[in-house]
Amino acid sequence: MSSSQYETYGPAGVTGVTGATGTSYEDYEPNEAYASPNGHGYPDTYQPAYEARAPEPEVPAEPGPGRGLPRQAEGVEVAYGAYDAYGTPGGAHEERGAPVFGAYRAGEAYGLGGARAEHGAPAPGAPTPGGRAAARRGARRKRGTERPDPLRRLLPQALVVAFLAGGTSAFVANDKAIELSVDGKPRTLHTFADDVTELLADEGVRVGAHDVVAPAPGTALASGDEVAVHYGRPVHLTLDGHRRKVWTTAHTVDGALRQLGVRAEGAYVSTSRSQRIGREGLALDVRTERTVTIMADGRARTIRTNAASVREAVEEAGITLRGQDTTSVAPGSFPRDGQTVTVMRITGTKEVREEVIPFEVERTLDPSLFKGTEVVERAGQLGARRVTYSLRTVNGVKQRPRRIKSEVVRQPGAQLVKVGTKPHPPSVAGADHLNWSGLAACESGGRPGAVDPSGTYGGLYQFDGRTWHALGGSGRPQDAPAAEQTFRAKKLYVRRGASPWPHCGMRLHS
Repeated sequence: MSSSQYETYGPAGVTGVTGATGTSYEDYEPNEAYASPNGHGYPDTYQPAYEARAPEPEVPAEPGPGRGLPRQAEGVEVAYGAYDAYGTPGGAHEERGAPVFGAYRAGEAYGLGGARAEHGAPAPGAPTPGGRAAARRGARRKRGTERPDPLRRLLPQALVVAFLAGGTSAFVANDKAIELSVDGKPRTLHTFADDVTELLADEGVRVGAHDVVAPAPGTALASGDEVAVHYGRPVHLTLDGHRRKVWTTAHTVDGALRQLGVRAEGAYVSTSRSQRIGREGLALDVRTERTVTIMADGRARTIRTNAASVREAVEEAGITLRGQDTTSVAPGSFPRDGQTVTVMRITGTKEVREEVIPFEVERTLDPSLFKGTEVVERAGQLGARRVTYSLRTVNGVKQRPRRIKSEVVRQPGAQLVKVGTKPHPPSVAGADHLNWSGLAACESGGRPGAVDPSGTYGGLYQFDGRTWHALGGSGRPQDAPAAEQTFRAKKLYVRRGASPWPHCGMRLHS
């Protein structure tokens, strides 16, 4: 502590406050004004009174801190040289700059008028050379030599100011005024962000894959820049019959159509073009204007339409479809630009026809019959069905009948046939040497399935049914194999000779 922080004590209890470091009442000449830190001035009239010395104050009886000095708490060391020392009557006065007393401790009592022997101080009561005025002048000279150089005192202040100025300049340089527009809502803000990505992160603006940021994320920022964020909006677009999901940053339907490049002039739009599109998006049906040619009743009509179907386009052309009339393309299909549609005038009737259903033949093996012999056990029965046909005339031209309905009237019955597996006998005694091929050529022309015009006789040898069955044959003779027919003919010859063949029997012996 310096002595400027403590009060000094004058005569009769007068107290003065030092105005600067190392200043005491002795530093002032007569009539000099003493200015204290609180702004009060004290005339030099105190100085003579000080020199006259006040009566010796009463010394406290109890032991403790030094008398004649401010009381100090016990156990706290204070450098005695930090204080202006003023002796009591009869004591020595130590000027500033003189050797200081040792550490002042509680319990070391400094008596009023007592001697101080430490650090070579003069003995109590010894006169100061030159008097009190010389001591004051010496003190002033010492302060003058110890006063610091003004440049040295200003240099730290200048460094602090320069540091603060540099930091402020850097602070101001990093601060940027940016205009940020988020989905069409602009605002001006100050930021220390270095690029667009950092700015959006600082402002809590989250962008997705379908959002547009201009300038692009990662672009460096400078004061005065503008950053715009446009959020993407999903649009479920049905354009001329084709459905797809698209994304747009436009806020209205009209803006979305322009952004998607959809020709809106003359088009049908399912909602108002001024309707705003929210972040959740919307469904939009757009049908652009197309050129369609309608051919009907020998005339061609070309129209501009945004119809949703061919039927609507035909109606817009002033053509009415009646009865079975239709178009060359499906009436519910979407009309394409430049498409030609033909109207077909149809007249027609229905016709019902009955058709035969053939029966199936089921064959079973019979070992009692000679090989090659088939006997019909049950004749087949034909079935019948009723079929309805549509007979149409398209634009005056008859079309091929079209079957539209069929129902079975009678189910067919299967035919059962027995097939022989018995081996043929090698010969018939007494008849093998005869000319059976000549007889067959005469009777039937050598044809096993031949039948006379009356239907009574059949086969190679023109058996009637009664004779055939008597010889062991089954079924009709013309249905039996040629070998079996020859075998039966030989048996007949053995029984009756050549009489069964009155006109051709002579051939047997030729």
